[in-house]
This record gives sequence, structure tokens and C-alpha cells, in this order.
Amino acid sequence: MKDGTQAFHWPVRVYWEDTDAGGIVYYANYLKFFERSRTEWLRSLGLAQSELAAQSGLVFVVADVHLRYAAPAKLDDALQIQLRLQDIGSASLTVAQQAWRCDTSGAPAALLCEATVRVGCVAAATLRPSRIPREVFDRVTRWAAPVPPAP
Repeated sequence: MKDGTQAFHWPVRVYWEDTDAGGIVYYANYLKFFERSRTEWLRSLGLAQSELAAQSGLVFVVADVHLRYAAPAKLDDALQIQLRLQDIGSASLTVAQQAWRCDTSGAPAALLCEATVRVGCVAAATLRPSRIPREVFDRVTRWAAPVPPAP
């Protein structure tokens, strides 16, 4: 993910519970890795989803996911989940996420899976779409501002 915008990185280790009978990460577990990284991304911006729900009655729900698998991850692999904001609207946001296998130095070395995920902001009581709170919108858009090129 090298498009000039800010990226969030979240480390993941592959455990037995993540693998299938073939010894590779079960395909649906990438969705869990991506979900956790989105939660930690928001937390890194000072936006705990539990507090948002308690204070405003709003929650984020996945509305759309597109996945592409490139290579398998295996037991004990060190992964890095990367996230970039693609779009934010009044009631939803879309992120691009990638799972990478890391080399021995911890740097991303092999793309394993990539996804585009759109999450909607809804009222928890009714599940009807709701505007993303201004504070959330502002923090996310400030974070996602393009990174200036290196001199």
C-alpha cells in the first residue's frame, strides 16, 4: 500500500486456532484479522467503539467486503495487517486492508490477502443508518491526510 496516504499497521501472529486441517490459515480468519486491525486503528485515534456505543448509541457494522487471496499463511507466521482509508461519507467509510507475511526483520515480505471493507454507522437500537459523529469524522480524515513526499 504505497499511495501516499497514511497507513496503520497491526501485528498478528498465526496460532493453532487460526489454521485449518491443511495447516494453513483458515480463509475466514483473515476477516477476523482485518476486524481487529480496524478496531485497533480506531482505538489509536482515541475512538473506542465501546465508548461510542455507550455515549451515542451508534455502532459500526460491516456492509460490504471484497477479498482476494494471494498466498497462504502458516502456523507461527508473523503477519502485518495494513489499513488505509479509501473513502468516508456521511454514514459509512471504506478501508483497504492487506495481510502481509513478515520477513525475519519484521518487514512485510509477501502479500497474503487483501480486502476492501465498507462499514456503516448505524443506531444500535434500530440498525438504521446514522451520520458518523463529527468527532469521529474529523479524527479519521485528519489521520488520513496525504503524507507529503520525502525531500
